[in-house]
Amino acid sequence: MTVTEAIQNRQSERAYLDKPVEKEKIQQCIEAARLAPSACNAQGWTFVIVDDKDLKNEIAKCANSLGMNKFVEQAPVIVAIIVEKPNFTSWIGSLIKRKDYSLMDIGIATENLCLQAQELGLGTCIMGWFNEKKVKKLLHIPPYKHLALIVSIGYTDNEQRKKIRKPLSEIMRINRY
Repeated sequence: MTVTEAIQNRQSERAYLDKPVEKEKIQQCIEAARLAPSACNAQGWTFVIVDDKDLKNEIAKCANSLGMNKFVEQAPVIVAIIVEKPNFTSWIGSLIKRKDYSLMDIGIATENLCLQAQELGLGTCIMGWFNEKKVKKLLHIPPYKHLALIVSIGYTDNEQRKKIRKPLSEIMRINRY
């Protein structure tokens, strides 16, 4: 699969097969995330893999509220992505430029993880809607840390949906806004 094919085929999966994911494949996904670029090479992330069914189901309950994310319990694996303290140059740069580079870095790493999963035949869904306090408690994440995202991972038999995106003419400018 080419990078272009992975990008074109990756979609947010909301139904998973009752099939475990091989640890080697999860490790490949984390390796892809680890290799992501980050501001000043801060690498300000930690990935917590949750494949224990009972623990995963407890985390799924933390993501299922107001009718959202009901599907998470089906996923055999959840990855929790924690923002770590940036290195000094990244931190100073964020202050000076008033941009949270750590969240940009997390986004890049998360997409690397998802594209690797796509190549390996796995579906993913990135979620920011969950009870952070409860998930942190379940995973023993220190209270002062920020849990940015959780990602469900698993096998799926869903068909590729047609992507609905704005045309390039609406989002692309050349040499000026």
